Amino acid sequence: MFGLFKSNPTAKLRKKMKQVQEKSMQAQRRGDIRSHSMLSAEADELWKEIQRLEGGDTK
Repeated sequence: MFGLFKSNPTAKLRKKMKQVQEKSMQAQRRGDIRSHSMLSAEADELWKEIQRLEGGDTK
């Protein structure tokens, strides 16, 4: 019951990752491959951090 108000440490990271992926997709659609590449790398790092926090694989 007391865990109800406890924040999920990965929820913010997942939200940020989703936003970065959206920006990456928009950059790719515009033809801005450099920005797309940088944003994709950022999203990948966020995913690795999420996996580390959840105790999953870091492959």
